[in-house]
Amino acid sequence: MRLLHLPAHEYRRERWRNERGWTREIHRHPEGAADWQWRVSIAEIDQDAPFSPFPGCDRELVLLAGEGMHLQFDDGERERVPMMPPHDRLRFAGERALHAELVDGPTHDFNLIWRREAFDATLLHRPLVGAMVFFAEPGVTWLVHLMRGQAHVKDLARPLHLAQGDSLLMTHDPDGPTRRILDGGGELLLAKLTPR
Repeated sequence: MRLLHLPAHEYRRERWRNERGWTREIHRHPEGAADWQWRVSIAEIDQDAPFSPFPGCDRELVLLAGEGMHLQFDDGERERVPMMPPHDRLRFAGERALHAELVDGPTHDFNLIWRREAFDATLLHRPLVGAMVFFAEPGVTWLVHLMRGQAHVKDLARPLHLAQGDSLLMTHDPDGPTRRILDGGGELLLAKLTPR
């Protein structure tokens, strides 16, 4: 597996498509492409605002920090959906227009978006207590986001340490090791991206 360390201080901060908020981009695939296939970022919501639409995409949000918010879909299919501490989450189609109403102050939200015709995505919230093993699978990419605590990748010639807020990208490498071991303590979000 090939590794790419994504330190939190290097996340690129940019405006939302609709100019109503900010996001700190963790990674996009292909890297640097305007027409990406999937993207992971941290949305910074500091006011009640509509979300930007992403036609052809699915997305999943996880509350990372703040007192929460209510999401109102414009199509009226659902009542207001609460996103409350500590880490409520919601998966929905990127075409659906919705509006966020903050409960009490700003929130930070993990935001996974992927083009549904190109990728399948699974997002897991897991504790990290000691060692966690990741096995290489052809075509599969793992993105690990360290929500809390600290971690390091074992069995490397040069140490790779993750601080709180950092991320790690693991992609299949046919010439590399067949597994990686992440060790430490805290909480993780694990995004698994598989080409369709």
